[in-house]
Amino acid sequence: MSLLYVILALVVVQRLGELVLARRNTNRLLSRGGQEFGAGHYPLFVLLHSLWLLSMALLIPPQAPANPFLLVLFALLMAARLWVISSLGPYWTTRIITVHNEPLVRRGPYRLMRHPNYAVVVGEIAVLPLAFGAWQIALVFSLLNGALLAWRIHVENQVLAVRRNHVRI
Repeated sequence: MSLLYVILALVVVQRLGELVLARRNTNRLLSRGGQEFGAGHYPLFVLLHSLWLLSMALLIPPQAPANPFLLVLFALLMAARLWVISSLGPYWTTRIITVHNEPLVRRGPYRLMRHPNYAVVVGEIAVLPLAFGAWQIALVFSLLNGALLAWRIHVENQVLAVRRNHVRI
């Protein structure tokens, strides 16, 4: 099996695990009175990420040489993703769920920026195809992701603005 396919398989397994965790956290947040916002654009993210992985599997030659520097950078992005998830703990989900009167998380990467998970995703979508020389895939999916993220961040910032005055954890 090629290095490309091994990495793609690992990313798919990781993303599926994240979806399981996200669903569990989403259900818990909703059961505590949480409210979802921006549900209409969520399927577009699922489609985008699925097509991103599929396009790499279908359009990059299996034996394409890998850039070791970019693979290390991708691994660092994956570590940053785990830092984000562990910092949010039970609040981490792939959806925009808010529980009113609960404090915002301000630990881990959230001490440094408001949306570190989105920064990681921007990097991942560009870096992985670039690691195998597929700049076209990196460009197309970065542009699509940028458009979706602009809308999502707008929605999320509106939702979180209500909670910014509460004590932070």
